[in-house]
Amino acid sequence: MLYRRRGISQIALSLCSLLLVAPASQAEPEQIVVRASRMGQSLSNVAGAASVVGKQDIQLGRQQFALDESLNRVPGMFSQNRYNFAQDLRISLRGFGARANFGIRGIRVFVDGLPSTVTDGQSVIDDVELGSIERVEVIRGPSSSLYGSASGGVISLYTESGTPEPFVEARVTVGEFDQQKYHFKSGGQADKLNYFLSASYLGYEGFRDHSQLRQGTFNSKFTYDINDYSDIQFIFNAMDSPTREDSGALTFADTIADRDQAQARNLRSNAGEEIDQQKFGWTYNLDFGEQHHLTVRNYYVWRDFQTFLPIGTHIPFVSDDGVVAFDRFFYGGGAQYTFTGTLFGRPNQVSIGIDVDRQEDDRQRFLNEAGVKGALAFDQMEEAEAIGLYFRNIFAITDSLQLTLGGRYDSVTLEVDDRFVGNGDQSSKLDFDEFNPTVGLNWNVIGNVNLFANYATSFETPTFTELANPSRNLGVNLGGFNNVSAQTADSYEVGMRGVVLERFDFDLAYFYMEVDDEVTSVSSVGNRSFFRNADTERQGVEAALVIDVVDGLQVTTAYTYSDFTFDSFLTSPASVGNNLPGIPKHQGYAEIAYTHSSGAYAVWDIIRVGRFYGNNANTVNAGRHTVANLRFGQDFQVGKTTIGPFVGVNNLFDEEYFANVRLNAFGGRAFEPAPDRNFYGGVSFRMTF
Repeated sequence: MLYRRRGISQIALSLCSLLLVAPASQAEPEQIVVRASRMGQSLSNVAGAASVVGKQDIQLGRQQFALDESLNRVPGMFSQNRYNFAQDLRISLRGFGARANFGIRGIRVFVDGLPSTVTDGQSVIDDVELGSIERVEVIRGPSSSLYGSASGGVISLYTESGTPEPFVEARVTVGEFDQQKYHFKSGGQADKLNYFLSASYLGYEGFRDHSQLRQGTFNSKFTYDINDYSDIQFIFNAMDSPTREDSGALTFADTIADRDQAQARNLRSNAGEEIDQQKFGWTYNLDFGEQHHLTVRNYYVWRDFQTFLPIGTHIPFVSDDGVVAFDRFFYGGGAQYTFTGTLFGRPNQVSIGIDVDRQEDDRQRFLNEAGVKGALAFDQMEEAEAIGLYFRNIFAITDSLQLTLGGRYDSVTLEVDDRFVGNGDQSSKLDFDEFNPTVGLNWNVIGNVNLFANYATSFETPTFTELANPSRNLGVNLGGFNNVSAQTADSYEVGMRGVVLERFDFDLAYFYMEVDDEVTSVSSVGNRSFFRNADTERQGVEAALVIDVVDGLQVTTAYTYSDFTFDSFLTSPASVGNNLPGIPKHQGYAEIAYTHSSGAYAVWDIIRVGRFYGNNANTVNAGRHTVANLRFGQDFQVGKTTIGPFVGVNNLFDEEYFANVRLNAFGGRAFEPAPDRNFYGGVSFRMTF
C-alpha cells in the first residue's frame, strides 16, 4: 500500500499522540510515517534500515544534555563526547562520523525539514533544545540518492507543535557539577494558526576542570493553514553560548593520576569556544487535486564562532595560530513535487526535487599568546555551493511487493580565496560531480512482517577542515587545500522488521559496504588534525527488539556488530587490515521501562560498549565499559495542571570509562574521562487552558 504525503500540520497532529515507538497490534497496525524518506512512507514499507524514537524516550525524566541519551537504543549508532560541549556530540552511523574531531560528520541532519548540515558536510545541533523534540527519525545507511553528500545516513528531528488546548510548561533541573537548567515552552491552536515557543538556559560547571558551559536557546514554530489544501510553516531559532570551555584530552597515565584534571595545554591556552547563531526558514505545502503534492522550502543561518585551541611550545617559535574565528552565512532552499497514481494499473508514487545550498565562511586564525588573541596569521573566504537533482519512485509490483528506484545528481564546488598572501597565495577550488542511484525491494511476507533489500551508492566530499593544508610557513599553517579526494561507496543491505504475537517488535539488518577514498584522519600537526584517503571495507549486523511484557512494562534491546577494516592505505600501508578506529566491534543496549496509569514511571537502561581503538595503527586501546542509568518520577494531575517531579542517576555503578577518545591524537593525549556516579532531579509544571 502506498501512502500519500499529507500537509505538515495534518501529519504533526496525527503524530502528537505517539509517546513511544511501541509495537503495533497485528489486527490494526499503527502506521508510523517516516518523513525522512522524503516520500511520507509507513515505517514498515521503507526498503531499508530505519528507526523512530518518540517523545517519551527523548524527554521523560531525561537530563537532556545530548541526543545520545535517547538514541543509544538505535542499532548501528555509536556516540561519544556528551560532556565536552566545546567539541560537541560526535555521532557515527555504521562508523561514518567516527573520524570527526568535533560535531557530526558523514550524516545528514535536519530539524523540522531544514538542514543542520552545512554545504561542505559538517553538522552541528547545538541549537536544538531536546526538551522540545517530539520525535527523531534515523535512516541507517547511504542516503546520497536522497540528500547528496552523506555516507552514514540521515537523522531528522521534529519539534513539538501546539496542542488543541493551549498550554504553558516550565521545567527546572538541577544536578551535580553545578548543573542548572531552566526550560519554558508554550503552544496552542488559534483558529488556523498552530504555534509553539520554547526558551531554555543551561549552566554547567562540568565534572572536569575547565569544562564550564553557559548557553541559552530560543526555538519557535508557526504553522498556518492557508486553506484545506495548503499550509505554510515558519521557523525561527536563536542560540547564544558565550562560554564553552574545553578541558582537553589526557594521556592514559594522566587519567590514572587524576581523572577530573584538565590538560595543561588547554588551561594555558584558555581552550574553549563561543557561539552565536540564528536560523530562519519556511516550508510551504500544497495539495492540488487528489494526486499532486508540492513542497517548497527556504532557510537562512547566521553563525558567529570563535575558539581558542590548545597549543604547545614549539621550537623555534613559541606561538601558534590557535585562535579560529569565522562568520558563517548558510542559506538555500528546495522544492519537491510528488505524484500518487498508477503505473501499468498498479499503485505508483513518484517524487522529483531540487536542493540548492550555499555556505560562506569568512575565516581568520590568530596567534594564541598564552590564552590571549594575538596577531592575524590566516585569512581566507571559504565558499561551498551544492546543487542536487533527485527522483524517487515506489511501484507496487503486487499487493505485497514494492520496488523502490531512485537517483540523485549533485554538483558541489568548494573554493577558498586566500587573503593572507604574505606567505604566498594558496587560493584553491575543487569541483565534485556525482550521480548516486539506489534500488530496493520491500516484501510483506505475512501479517506485519516485512523483508527488505537494497543496493545504493554514496559519495561524501571532504569538509573545509578536512581539506586543511598541513604545510607550515614561519610556524603558521598555510591556507588552501590538502590533497584529499571525495569518498565513494557501494552498499548492499538485507533486513527484516515486523511485529509478531502483538507484543514483539523487531528490526534486523545486515549490510556490506566497500568505501573508496574514505577521508581518514592520519596525524596531528600543532593544534590541528590532517586527513588522507584510504579504502575501507565494512560489514555489520544491527538488531533491535521491543517487547511489551504486560501493560505498562516494556523491554527494549539493541545490538550492533561492526567489522570495519582498512583495505588499502597508500600513506600508511602498515594500517591495512587494521580495524577502523573509534568504532567498537560489539555494542549492546537494554532498557526496562515501567509506566503506571497513575503517572508514575521508572526507567533503567544499560549500555555495553566493546573495545575499540584510538588510532589507525590499533596501538591505542579504549577498553570496554558498561554504564547503567536510572530515572523515575511521577506526574500528578490537579485539575488542568500537571506537576511532574523526577530524579535520575547517571553511571549507576560508578564505572570508570572514557566519554570520548580522540583519534590519532598527538602525544598520546587521546582520553577524556567521563563523570563518575552523579545525580540530577527536577520538576515540571504544565497548565492547559
